[in-house]
Amino acid sequence: MDLNLLRVLDALLQDNSVTLAAERLGTSPAAVSRTLARLRRAVGDPLLVRAGQGMVPTPRALELRDEVSTLLRACDDVLRPGAGFDAAHLHRTFTVQTTGLLLVKVAGALTERLRTEAPRVDVVFLPEALEGGPALRQGSVDVELGVLGNLDPEIQTEQLTKVTLVGVARDNHPLFDRRIDARSFAAADHIGISRTGKRRGPIDTALADLGLHRRVAVVVPSHTSAMLLARETDLIALTAAEWLEDTVNALGLRTFRIPLDLPPFDLGMAWHPRNAADPSHRWFRTRLAEAVRTT
Repeated sequence: MDLNLLRVLDALLQDNSVTLAAERLGTSPAAVSRTLARLRRAVGDPLLVRAGQGMVPTPRALELRDEVSTLLRACDDVLRPGAGFDAAHLHRTFTVQTTGLLLVKVAGALTERLRTEAPRVDVVFLPEALEGGPALRQGSVDVELGVLGNLDPEIQTEQLTKVTLVGVARDNHPLFDRRIDARSFAAADHIGISRTGKRRGPIDTALADLGLHRRVAVVVPSHTSAMLLARETDLIALTAAEWLEDTVNALGLRTFRIPLDLPPFDLGMAWHPRNAADPSHRWFRTRLAEAVRTT
C-alpha cells in the first residue's frame, strides 16, 4: 500500500474531518476525499460516516487508529538521522590512526569515557604507517588523528587544538648549566622523530635562517622511543608542551622552551564522508575530540 494513503488515513482518524485532515496535510479537501474513497475500497469499510454535521469513525476505523499511528512513527524513525541510536547498547570497534604521543595523551581519557557511556565499544589504535594512503577511503581506518596532510580530496576534517613543541633532555644534562639560546640548542646532538627516517624539518629551517645547523645524530620512529633514548644519553628530543608531564618527570627528564620562532602546529582529525552522518561514528568523533581538548 502507498505510504501516503496511511498518512491520510492517520490524519482522518485523528480529526474525524476531511477539512481538518486536509489542513493538517497541507492539501485540499477534494484530494483528501478522493484518498478516503481509495481507502474505503482498500479496507472494505466506510471508515468515517456522517453523523449530523460531522463524521464519526466506524468500529474498524477505531481498530486501525492506534495501529496506523504506530506504524507511521516507526517508518519515520527509520529515516530520521540517529534514530534509535543508544551508545550504551552500541557494539562496535573503531580504528584510529595516530602517533604514539597522541595515543598516550588521549587513550586513557577516551577509554574511561567509553567504559562509562558505551562499555561494548572497542578502539584499535594504528600507527601512522598508513598516513598519506587511501586508508580512510578504503575504510580500514575510521579516524585519522594528528597533523593532517596528503588527504584524499573528499575527506572531511576538524581542527581540534594547537600544539607547541618543547625540547626535552635528561634532568642533569649539561645544556641546563646555562641559559639555552639558539646557538647552544643547535650545538647539542639531537634525536629526530620520523617514521620515514626524515632528518630535517621546521627546526632546521629556523636554525638556517640564523646561520646555524644542528646534528641529528639518531632518528627514531616515535616520541616514546625518543624520550627513552634521551633519558640514557646526552641527546635531546622534542615533545609537546604541557603533555605527558608526569611521564617526563617519571623518566627523569626536563623540558625547555625551544629558543626559536616556531609557530604551533594544528592538530586535527579526519574521516571519510560516508561516515559523516552515521550516528555511531559521529558520537565517537565527538568523544575523541573531547579527549584531545580536555586532557
